[in-house]
Amino acid sequence: MDRSSRQPDDVLGGEAGDEPSPRAARALWCGSAALVLAVLGTSVLVTGTDHAGRLPAALALVLLQSVALRWVVRAPAAVLAATAAAGLAVWALLPAVTLTGALLAAQVALCVLSAIRPRRVSARALVAMCLPAPSAFVTGGPAGLAVFLLTVVLAWTAGQWRRAQRARTRSETRRAVVEERARIAREVHDVVAHTLSVMVVQAGAADDVFTRQPEQAREALRAIETGARSALGELRLLLRAFGPDAAEEETGELRRPGPSLARLDELAGTVRATGMSVHVDRDGMTDGLPATVDLAAYRIVQEALTNTLRHAAGADEVSVRVRVDGKWVEVTVADNGLTAQGRSGTTGAGRGLVGMRERARLVGGSLRAGPLPGGGFEVAARLPVERV
Repeated sequence: MDRSSRQPDDVLGGEAGDEPSPRAARALWCGSAALVLAVLGTSVLVTGTDHAGRLPAALALVLLQSVALRWVVRAPAAVLAATAAAGLAVWALLPAVTLTGALLAAQVALCVLSAIRPRRVSARALVAMCLPAPSAFVTGGPAGLAVFLLTVVLAWTAGQWRRAQRARTRSETRRAVVEERARIAREVHDVVAHTLSVMVVQAGAADDVFTRQPEQAREALRAIETGARSALGELRLLLRAFGPDAAEEETGELRRPGPSLARLDELAGTVRATGMSVHVDRDGMTDGLPATVDLAAYRIVQEALTNTLRHAAGADEVSVRVRVDGKWVEVTVADNGLTAQGRSGTTGAGRGLVGMRERARLVGGSLRAGPLPGGGFEVAARLPVERV
């Protein structure tokens, strides 16, 4: 339950940065190297039959390009230069190989560089890749020139498209996080206001009975101390999220405190009304939990059930398990539906997962979500009770 969630790898850029994960980088290398060996290697073998003395050197250069692509993510500019030089050497050894085919590995490197490096850098690389265009015209005529320029420009454009797509995904994720933080901040604002109101009432009661009933006054003071500690914990969370909207602060209205795990049966009842079978299993006492943890756990269950209704194709049963052991609150929501593509992504249904992860993170916990081996989808959160 305490393992961090894992997102699908992005082949041309991870969610958190401009470079893909190591696993995605390996997949990119394997795919691009296989493409170069299949296309350029076959072309060299076919055209090199009449130049037996040059064939071994040409094949070695093809192999060198495939190996160089191993570092295309880490150093795309250097790999682009190396593969371009090796490709030109292959073309010089075997002129029957088209210049476009000889520079296939360089075009792959240009695409990756365009996707993960600033546009000014990739634009210079694009210009450099177009420098051999006169040679393509000499050997292939206007058609050869057109094909060469088209493939180079398409490789650069594909990288720019991937870069824009990744930037849009990150923007949507950031917006979802900001919206979730704002909602959390409003809820914490309500909880703190409610706690302070209770403290004011207790202080008034202590003042009224301070002389006549000192023991009752002490109880009221102890309640004030407990409420103050709770309010300080809520304020720490509030400072880590965005504050309430100014327009809502000006109204001066205090909304009711948000839902909690005590209303879990009520939440399950609304889902059962749709025809879904919901099983709720509790282990431990949920009374007395910090309000922020209580709210976070409830909202995670609520969002997970909503995702089940919207995206779990064929699901007719979902189980909700809540376990409290004094230090942790563990929440698990699992359904038996077919895992729809995209439920573990960052857009669409995944936006709800972004919100759930942000709620867990703000209280110091963790959340993982993913398909189950035997079918279905599970959301599991682990929230600390003491470190809020």
